[in-house]
Amino acid sequence: MNYNNIILETEERTALITINRPESLNALNSKTIQELSSAFEELENNTSIRAIIITGSGEKSFIAGADIKEFSDFGTKAAEELSRNGQKILFDKIENLSKPVIAAINGFSLGGGLELAMACHIRYASENAKLGLPEVTLGLIPGYGGTQRLPKLVGKGLANEMIFSAKMISAQKAKEIGLVNEVYSLEELLMKTKELASQISRNSPMGISKAIIAVNQSDKETGFETEIKAFGELFEMEDKKEGVQAFLDKRKPSF
Repeated sequence: MNYNNIILETEERTALITINRPESLNALNSKTIQELSSAFEELENNTSIRAIIITGSGEKSFIAGADIKEFSDFGTKAAEELSRNGQKILFDKIENLSKPVIAAINGFSLGGGLELAMACHIRYASENAKLGLPEVTLGLIPGYGGTQRLPKLVGKGLANEMIFSAKMISAQKAKEIGLVNEVYSLEELLMKTKELASQISRNSPMGISKAIIAVNQSDKETGFETEIKAFGELFEMEDKKEGVQAFLDKRKPSF
């Protein structure tokens, strides 16, 4: 598929998605959301891809937020559809993808941009990154899952503080509170993210897929049962057979 607002590249078992709207600091508009949705669907069905990185073009911004011009005159029904459709076709899709998605946050990650990063499974950030949810300054609230995912990552109190104050926090502060995993220089960010993706890609894709499902259920009553069933199901799969046999043979597994 040809994309206008994103660039999709593959290198061995890793895919790199770059949001390419530098003139608007990579703001999310409806076309970009649809292209991202299509790209993730394409990569989900590509058996040669084991991990996915998403980043923004340029050195200033990962995603500066949603494109406000698109919904400035919406009423209640249209706004609800915007939120629901965005969550369904992109943000929930990322969170529930069977392959790990790593956000390489290279600059501003605000509003919908931070919400997209939080939907990813892992987040690395550059030292110049600024993260925040400024929606209340517009008389709104985060509408792409921000009020739900942020408390799970940093706790209710810190989530309330960030959402109510609309303040931006530094990458180092984001690491301290558990919002991002690691912080690197801008020059190192993509390299370090690719190193992680490569390490992930050497492991069992079926094991990782089941782990994503189980971890995503960790805050629900069904979480432990989900883990038990996933653990059991893996015993009938080729990845488990190869992994255990490789361990017994004292060799590296070939997944």
